[in-house]
Amino acid sequence: MRYLIALILWLLPALAGAQEWEDRQVFGDAPAPLRVLSSTDTSFFAPIIEGYLTANPGTAVEYLVTGTADLNTRFRADPAAFDLVISSAMDLQLKLANDGFGARIEELDHPDWAEWRQTLFAFTSEPAAIVINRAAFTGHDIPQTRQELIQSLRARPEVFRGRVGTYDVRQSGLGYLFATQDARASETYWRLMEVMGALDAKLYCCSGEMIDELADGRLAVAYNVLGSYAQARQAETPGLEIILPQDFPTTMMRSALISRDAPQPARAEAFLRHLLGPGIRAAPLPALTGELGQSTITLAPALMTYLDTLKRRTFLTEWENAIIQRQ
Repeated sequence: MRYLIALILWLLPALAGAQEWEDRQVFGDAPAPLRVLSSTDTSFFAPIIEGYLTANPGTAVEYLVTGTADLNTRFRADPAAFDLVISSAMDLQLKLANDGFGARIEELDHPDWAEWRQTLFAFTSEPAAIVINRAAFTGHDIPQTRQELIQSLRARPEVFRGRVGTYDVRQSGLGYLFATQDARASETYWRLMEVMGALDAKLYCCSGEMIDELADGRLAVAYNVLGSYAQARQAETPGLEIILPQDFPTTMMRSALISRDAPQPARAEAFLRHLLGPGIRAAPLPALTGELGQSTITLAPALMTYLDTLKRRTFLTEWENAIIQRQ
């Protein structure tokens, strides 16, 4: 019996580790697969990986999915465990590159505004959206701005109480990025958070969970959802409507970085080149436009402002005071 107990105790860490990822899939059948750490759902990235394997026979890719904040923490703790890091949290990615965690890749045919010091490379351009379940707005105007959304929520609190959602910015790196950028753009953001908080807003780790609850009617409104995720789901859920706010849109760029300690740097670079070229065209993700849009968050040092410990603490305190009122 004591040997059985010892065996169970020995296996527990491995079993726990196997359950830590939101998703983990291995593509291809080859030893020592390329390890890609990503915040993007596997369904969106599978066509990119399959195209890479077709162009590079005899290789394999282990694709590991986790949240943006967790991704940053894991990679910083062990950069030699991964070949590439892909995330939508631009500020965290920029800081990784700025702190020397990325490998420099030269002679890439890539726009200057979509890279940082030949280390961090953006490859999608995606808006943050307000997504609604149209059934909650039957007979009423659909809000097109944040101020109009505030007015809609205030007018019918009985419809929206417990049915509005957004990111928990304490846990989501992308959610924190969107929130800080919105707050910089307008005070309207804080008024919206206060109104949502008064309606017992529900907080989420990621866009996928919000969209699931919109689709089944548990949510009526979700704020700052990734536009590409909502668009992919809209085809099978006609009741969803995507709103790109007309007052001040926010657009992020998903980016990739090769680890400075990548176990397979040559294959990692080949994957990056595929991703920035034909790979992205095969995926249900919006590729970069020909130029930097006015609403697009830029890869610049100012992006790291709210990662400062004191500024982050102050922002989160204000956010909690606004949105967590009855929880």
